[in-house]
Amino acid sequence: RENRFPFNRRQGFNLLVYLADKSFMKKIVIIEDDTELQRSLRDSLSADFSVFQAYDGESGLKAVFETKPDLIVLDLILPKKSGFVALKEIKEKAEFQEIPVVILSNLEGKKEVEKAMSSGAEIYLVKAYYTLDEITQVVKNILNKK
Repeated sequence: RENRFPFNRRQGFNLLVYLADKSFMKKIVIIEDDTELQRSLRDSLSADFSVFQAYDGESGLKAVFETKPDLIVLDLILPKKSGFVALKEIKEKAEFQEIPVVILSNLEGKKEVEKAMSSGAEIYLVKAYYTLDEITQVVKNILNKK
């Protein structure tokens, strides 16, 4: 009887373990308090990246410092600790300075944009002006440059 798979059972098991293991994937931390947007971003990115989520600034910083991600998506208006404070704390640590931070916020004033960009953000996206697909593509483009 012909074997339908080009590997034996043990090899097949190892392949499944490999596919389930996302440790080889680039890591993204999404710090966003809007649960629907958080879920949508996770679903959109998790096929290609290992995604970690946080719903407030404090847990977001903890996730960043524990995982040392390849990219951070950061809202600015967050409970417990604002995105501005979180961005400042991330960029103060030498080992995190090169991690690109994508700001995703409803704040669109020139002052807020300048503050975020001068604090080390890679790009500033106003939520109302970008679709989920566009945000996902921005993230992928940045990570593909790394």
